[in-house]
Amino acid sequence: MSERDGASSAPDANEPLGDLFANLPEPTQQHPTPDYSAPAPGSRRAAREAARRGEAAPETTPVVVPDAVDPIGAPVPAAEPAPAPVPEPVGPSAEDVRIEPTRIEPAAVAAPASVAEPASVAAPSANPARPEAPIGGGLDALFVAPDDDRALARAPKKKRRRGCLIALLIILVIIGGIAAAGAWAMNTYGEQINDIMGWGEPKDYEDGMASGEAFVTIKDGDTGRPVSTALFEAGVTKTEDVFYDYLIDENIAVTFYPGVYRLQEKMTAAAALEALRNEDNKLENTASVSEGGTIESSLPAMAESLGLPVEDFEAAVADPSAYGVDAPSLEGWLFPAVYTFDPEVTATQVIQRMVDRTREALTEAGVPDADAERILTIASIIQREGRTADFAKVSRVIENRLDIDMKLQMDSTAQYGYGSLHEGVVSSSAEALEDDNDWNTYVRTGLPITPIASPSFAAIDAAMHPEDGKWLYFVTIDLSTGETQFSETYEEHQAGIEKWREWCRANPDAGC
Repeated sequence: MSERDGASSAPDANEPLGDLFANLPEPTQQHPTPDYSAPAPGSRRAAREAARRGEAAPETTPVVVPDAVDPIGAPVPAAEPAPAPVPEPVGPSAEDVRIEPTRIEPAAVAAPASVAEPASVAAPSANPARPEAPIGGGLDALFVAPDDDRALARAPKKKRRRGCLIALLIILVIIGGIAAAGAWAMNTYGEQINDIMGWGEPKDYEDGMASGEAFVTIKDGDTGRPVSTALFEAGVTKTEDVFYDYLIDENIAVTFYPGVYRLQEKMTAAAALEALRNEDNKLENTASVSEGGTIESSLPAMAESLGLPVEDFEAAVADPSAYGVDAPSLEGWLFPAVYTFDPEVTATQVIQRMVDRTREALTEAGVPDADAERILTIASIIQREGRTADFAKVSRVIENRLDIDMKLQMDSTAQYGYGSLHEGVVSSSAEALEDDNDWNTYVRTGLPITPIASPSFAAIDAAMHPEDGKWLYFVTIDLSTGETQFSETYEEHQAGIEKWREWCRANPDAGC
């Protein structure tokens, strides 16, 4: 009988897998039909036909079952010879019914399974999209490696992760080295780097910051550098050298006239110069005493500002008892401030006004009259030795040393006694330190015989109310900022002195 219409030929078992799927026809709704074509020689069907006719069954040989094709295109050999012929019922048998192949989706093929018996026909799965055991292992065999292969495939990933970790550590070490080098450079050359790169703290105030009122005294013969210092001490400029540097950088030649000038706090160097050139800012018939100033440094300026002979002022201060002061001299009793007087004022009236102002400050700080000279002496040392923020700590160091009869060893006292207090240096000469006089606390124990300068109210208050602490030493380790180290032990103090020396070596022109 002829093959039914529309039946497709069996796929070639040797054809590649890709061609197998490419050549499959679109699935159609078809029903099994009896196959009346002649049986293939040596097939089970041929054996049954021969048995019906009473012929001897031909020798059977292994055949390739077209329905059992390995997905990769290799024919699957029959597991065993065809069974003995059996009587075949009339009509088409199950073997006579050819089932058209249906399209197999690769995602629906299950894991590999053993090859089924050639004679058996697998029962359809309950889920046609997922056959339970596809012949030949299914398409997963092409994409999924065996367990051992998967383990081998994962091994390189671990090596890559280990390599990434090592690379990360190397990068971190390099970054750490760069950071350490940068920190060392900033610690060693930070100030120079900041100046070059413009990263440092500005040395000048900005425009528009000026406020309040400040008085600056210019003495006869003052040039740019002492005027720059006076402006800084009065709170006009931000740093001690900014005004002088401005004159040098701008190549400005200026003559400063003695007198007291009314300026503002937090002015730029340029604005301060303009204010000093303005005659309206010069106060007439005024006199002043600077904080930390002495009688010797203050009398000539007062005489010039008020238009009186300096000899009149020298005579006015000769007798402290004339002002009710029980002390060898009026040193420390001329309160630092700016004073305005009537045109007919005398030198004695000027000194009396200053002494009275000192008594007001002593009373405000709660100093008993009997203790006034002692407190003024301590306050004068505080004024010359420390910055305002450290006044109370300096006061405590003085008190702690006095309590244990330890020499004060203050450079300012040695310089005052030797006559070098206003030389503009911080450290004392060997001659000043060794000179035996009533003010040299390197030679004598206790306080100097008199105050050594005119203390401000802040210094007087600190002398009366020292801060709690066990410090016995202090040293200014940065003269540009006034940063001071306070220590309880001599070893700590020596370390602070070394810091000061390092700063002085880096700033040879800073007055060390």
